[in-house]
Amino acid sequence: MIRLADVHAALGGELVGDNALAIERIAPLESADGHSISFLANAKLRKQLADCQAGCLIVTPALRDEQAGQRAALIVTDDPYLYFARLTQWWAARNRVAPSAGVHPSAVVAADAVLGTGVSIGPGAVIEAGARLADGVIVGAQCYVGAGVALGAGTRLAPRVTLMDGTRIGARCLLHSGVVIGADGFGFAPHQGQWVKIEQLGGVRIGNDVEIGANTCIDRGALEDTVIADGVKLDNLIQIGHNVQIGEATAIAGCTGIAGSAKIGKGCMIGGAANITGHLHLADGVHLTAASTVTRSVDKPGWYSGSFPLDDNASWEKNAATLRQLYRLRERVRDLEKTVKQSPPSAPEENQSC
Repeated sequence: MIRLADVHAALGGELVGDNALAIERIAPLESADGHSISFLANAKLRKQLADCQAGCLIVTPALRDEQAGQRAALIVTDDPYLYFARLTQWWAARNRVAPSAGVHPSAVVAADAVLGTGVSIGPGAVIEAGARLADGVIVGAQCYVGAGVALGAGTRLAPRVTLMDGTRIGARCLLHSGVVIGADGFGFAPHQGQWVKIEQLGGVRIGNDVEIGANTCIDRGALEDTVIADGVKLDNLIQIGHNVQIGEATAIAGCTGIAGSAKIGKGCMIGGAANITGHLHLADGVHLTAASTVTRSVDKPGWYSGSFPLDDNASWEKNAATLRQLYRLRERVRDLEKTVKQSPPSAPEENQSC
């Protein structure tokens, strides 16, 4: 049981109403009850407030007076969604059972691995030679941490994460189950109808405060490293090819594929199932809508969308070039229509008899 006063003391905001209200859960608007705390961040959901039974509601200052008499308490803040996010973190920290520090008897840890203070290594995990785990690192059950891997302070690996040799990960990162970092990139040289493997000699460098979703794969570089900068958020089932670089605070939704050597800027947002071909770049602040296919570099920030049906390549290129001209063609047609409407009809010539 948590008192609303405890929430307010930890996270701030303006508390209106009963600070002794007992809060049992965080709930969505439609299922909240008198001992729930909920939030309204989307104006489209405002109509749900009439039936909402939440004991406490997180709202903007614009709704303060309207809602003050409708329920036991309010927390008023400029950004309810951000407040909600921080509330979930605070709630989880209080209610989740943290693993105990120490090495489980079934784990295998190399003699020269370096473990910081408070490190927790779960059942069946393997820590190879020369690995360095900073203070407070958590390694879940059946994880594999390869030779020379470095993990920053407070980083957490969920069960069954694989970090191949030489991977370097910063502080406070979270890697979900099934993540594979540092597998070989897809590099082969064609020779007489066969494929000759190019050994992948680079590594993977991941910054601080990065979260990587379940079953996402990040390949090691061919010669230089694949680089994921600070604050990047990756969803589930993403494939990132060798030597890709992703800038700070970029967020990428599930099932996206990024081919080798692509460079993604800072603060980008990439929708689910997007496809980005190799050796191109996206500028800082590029937003791609879901299922977009990017085949050339994007040099300016903004929103981008699009894909095109499969065709033989020559026809596809001609059709794509034509499609890009459709907007200009439409404007030309409109201009011609205006010209025709504004021009008086010419008088018919009178018949002349001989």
